[in-house]
Amino acid sequence: MRQTLLSPPPATHEVLNQPPALADYNLFTTDQVLAASVRRGGAGWAEPRLEEYGRIMGSEEAIRWGFQANENPPVLHTHDRFGHRRDEVEFHPAWHALMRLSLEHDLHSLPWSETQPGAHVARAALLMIASQTEAGHLCPLSMTCFSVPVIRREPALARQWEPRILSRLYDPRLLPPSSKNSALVGMAMTEKQGGSDVRANTTRAEPLNSVEYRITGHKWFCSAPMCDAFLALAQAPGGLSCFFLPRWTPEETKNHFYIQRLKNKLGNRSNASSEVEFDGAWAMRIGEEGRGVATIIEMVTGTRLDCIASSAGGMRQALTQAIHYARHRCAFTRLLADQPLMQNVLADLAIESEAATLLLMRLASAFDSRHTDAGEHGFARLATAAAKYWISKRAIAHVSEALECLGGNGYVEESILPRLYREMPVNSLWEGVGNVIALDILRAMATEPESVDRVLDEIRLGRGADPHLDAHILALEADLTHTAHDVEARRLAERIALALQGSLLVRHSIPAVADAFCRSRLGKDWGFCCGTLPAATPFGSILDRAAMV
Repeated sequence: MRQTLLSPPPATHEVLNQPPALADYNLFTTDQVLAASVRRGGAGWAEPRLEEYGRIMGSEEAIRWGFQANENPPVLHTHDRFGHRRDEVEFHPAWHALMRLSLEHDLHSLPWSETQPGAHVARAALLMIASQTEAGHLCPLSMTCFSVPVIRREPALARQWEPRILSRLYDPRLLPPSSKNSALVGMAMTEKQGGSDVRANTTRAEPLNSVEYRITGHKWFCSAPMCDAFLALAQAPGGLSCFFLPRWTPEETKNHFYIQRLKNKLGNRSNASSEVEFDGAWAMRIGEEGRGVATIIEMVTGTRLDCIASSAGGMRQALTQAIHYARHRCAFTRLLADQPLMQNVLADLAIESEAATLLLMRLASAFDSRHTDAGEHGFARLATAAAKYWISKRAIAHVSEALECLGGNGYVEESILPRLYREMPVNSLWEGVGNVIALDILRAMATEPESVDRVLDEIRLGRGADPHLDAHILALEADLTHTAHDVEARRLAERIALALQGSLLVRHSIPAVADAFCRSRLGKDWGFCCGTLPAATPFGSILDRAAMV
């Protein structure tokens, strides 16, 4: 019997004109703007740590963890099979791998465990790196980090809990404190009837003695419910107060902390956000009764800095993806990166990313000295709010434009850009939506007028370098000499943030970037969308600076 030989099938699946996978690169050493900012902020000692973390987080394995943690969101188990309350959240192993890695590198504790100067600068750089691979797991780390100065208000509480909070061990099990050498701290502020108006909270705190209370109420948003303890706001007899509420009572019985459901969110899907009920839960008051907001604000202020870091990191990753794609993808016989209009878009994205990084790192430097330097305290008070408002909003549009650089390939989940895009709005929402932050700027100006002087002092350091910046500074000085109406608050926030970014760029960036920023953002030679820089802009110099080195 004759055997018929079949012809090979036509080559219909030859892969052409697709970029190589972007993996196994160092997220720190390939970012010259970030590396220079770390050294300028006095954290050069942290470069080996940053290089190691940047290498790991840029590895194919860590990138895969990021995808897996978001494709397999947490699952709530309210009861065990016998009907007993369980109140535990189950995470994918990739989440635990990311948490373990980030705790080992001190993302939850560096400002308090490191005695060298520049610890906040080093940590901000670590957060920028982490958010490029997976941002959801940073939520519990952020709250844990900035719970420390709040807890230190009560020395006995700090002695008991701080060693566990600063531990670099990761133990996700729900165990009594005596059986566990580490701890994470979450937050429970928001209620359904109040939202940002936390003074409308109805959760009650009934005193057992001078410091111990029983808390009863419903929290509409409780961040990271698998943490070992929480800072919570509740109405005590003396008014809204701050409380430390652990998952276990002093007798090491389970506290009356009940997870009702997990939120089904737009982004940040790897992280668990929840509704919880406190039914006579044991808690310890921190600070005075009636001073709850003033007490917890230290955590809020710190996590606002982390919102900026996560936004800046997302922008950097989006820019990197767009440049990488454009340098390997051809259209109409030329690489995308060689086509003038694409160069305009990429350069605009690069300018925005660098401006965000520089402002983030300047703020982190202020956090390092704000408790000993009144000037830096004033600067951080006002500039953090302005930067949080502006950068977290710009990041959303920035990632959208970067996604578009990849065309349809950017719209599919494998590109990472859809996840980055969904992630960006949380930084604009968390710790104050736009209106809340803008009004907080007006409050800072009224209650701490020295903060205005300190911000202007910083901005004026760039005076004389660019005519557009000089004109913007003069106009801003005039704006800040009178009390702005509430309706003007957002506009004022924008002008402060842009002035700070312009001043930092003329001092610390190359002329091509600084001139393009000031001419477009502070002048009138810019359109309403990204990619509308003047034709004479030196796109090549800007993109060479932004590209991976």
